[in-house]
Amino acid sequence: VSTQSTGAERTCTMSLIVKSGDTDFQHILRVLNTNIDGRKKIMYALTDIKGVGRRFSNLVCKKAGVNITARAGELSKDEIEKVVQIIQHPDQYKIPNWFLNRQKDFKTGTHTQIVSNTIASVLRDDLQRLKKIRAHRGLRHYWHLRVRGQHTKTTGRSGRTVGVSKKRGV
Repeated sequence: VSTQSTGAERTCTMSLIVKSGDTDFQHILRVLNTNIDGRKKIMYALTDIKGVGRRFSNLVCKKAGVNITARAGELSKDEIEKVVQIIQHPDQYKIPNWFLNRQKDFKTGTHTQIVSNTIASVLRDDLQRLKKIRAHRGLRHYWHLRVRGQHTKTTGRSGRTVGVSKKRGV
């Protein structure tokens, strides 16, 4: 850690030192169809996976017994497999249902954490179902309008006529 001071302002820069003899360090990890930067701390590196946020990542690291301050590239293959196992099957590791991003699935009725490529397909299926049953939310999606009750009189008019046209020739 080096500190530089210029006038009233102090900045602190941190650098990662990798020993040349340490061949176990991976600069890029492939986890759940996502490339993860090995230089980041594991808690923040896991948030690169779509569907895993900071709180869920923190909880997964604690359940796996992984040091949160360790870099992602320093983890062994066993630790990475343990983390992936917890992300894929959170119910087996006593992670509460309210912590998951897919609660009470419409078709199966199960509570799961959907990650990576699964998120896009599940969202698409949900929107298709809403459109098919002609639900209000589905129709608003179909018409490309705001869905969650926002005002639309004056905002969100990109691509449409804006303002009032003047009469020509009085």
